[in-house]
Amino acid sequence: MAVLGAAGRMGRAVVAAVEAADDLDLVAQVDIDDDLDQVAAAGAQVAVDFTVPAVTEQNVHALVDAGVHVVVGATGWDDAAFERVRDHLRSAPGTGVLVAPNFAVGAVLARHFATLAAAWFDSAEVVELHHPDKVDAPSGTARHTASAIASARAAASLGPMPDATVTTLDGARGAVVDGVHVHAVRLRGLVAHQEVLMGNPGEQLTIRHDSFDRVSFMPGVLLGIRQVPARPGLTVGLETLLALG
Repeated sequence: MAVLGAAGRMGRAVVAAVEAADDLDLVAQVDIDDDLDQVAAAGAQVAVDFTVPAVTEQNVHALVDAGVHVVVGATGWDDAAFERVRDHLRSAPGTGVLVAPNFAVGAVLARHFATLAAAWFDSAEVVELHHPDKVDAPSGTARHTASAIASARAAASLGPMPDATVTTLDGARGAVVDGVHVHAVRLRGLVAHQEVLMGNPGEQLTIRHDSFDRVSFMPGVLLGIRQVPARPGLTVGLETLLALG
């Protein structure tokens, strides 16, 4: 297999995890400016992309053309990008692409729990906290969580959440993702953290996940590497791999 973005923080962690896995063989380490042709030339069957939003979709299309399965951890994906990859994969039967907003198993479970709870609470907001070197805000995980909460509320025929705010400084209520407010914190010393706050009269439910080290993402990355060859087409999120639907 191959690692793209191998010189970055997550890339180095993936390289170490793959090298420690008895059933995986690392044949190529590619940095952002390196020639992508070396992935297929080295015989890689699976490539993991932890590059940057500006190049990750381009990388996926090139790897699909080369017949290489791809596991993507880079951020910046939207519905239009997903649809372009789906269209491309129709001409590449047998090739799989997994794009996961978060590879921490605990974070995926926290999102799942929030989705289950969303139909039972009047209010829900998301707070994500990351290191200040993160280039996107809010995080892909937070957007993914907010969209899932909104879908669960819609399925339960819940209306807009209560909010009597009339005057506000720009950004004080955070971003709004499908009607759910999402707040981003960037603070030195943090890695990756998220809280989902849900409220009813007289009660509050807090679902929180904390990644204190990038090693927390490696079990999910390795799971994706091992399973993506058996999942042709596009898979978004680890939920399906964890049998969460």
